[in-house]
Amino acid sequence: MERLNSKLYLQNCYIMKENEKLRKKAQLLNQENQALLSELKQKLSNGNTKNNATDNIPDLNLSSSSTQNPSSSSN
Repeated sequence: MERLNSKLYLQNCYIMKENEKLRKKAQLLNQENQALLSELKQKLSNGNTKNNATDNIPDLNLSSSSTQNPSSSSN
């Protein structure tokens, strides 16, 4: 039983480590997406100031709640 517990503990540590890597990768991707979105909005507003085209571009953070506060999840 103790050996099984040790094995499960090590698996849990590995999973938590992988989870943290994925969380960091998701944060970086979100930052990259936000930068690209900002760049797109700026290009659209510079090229089409009369129509105010930036109102039609959704905020990506509003639709993806999992990346807004990744440190709040309980492990």
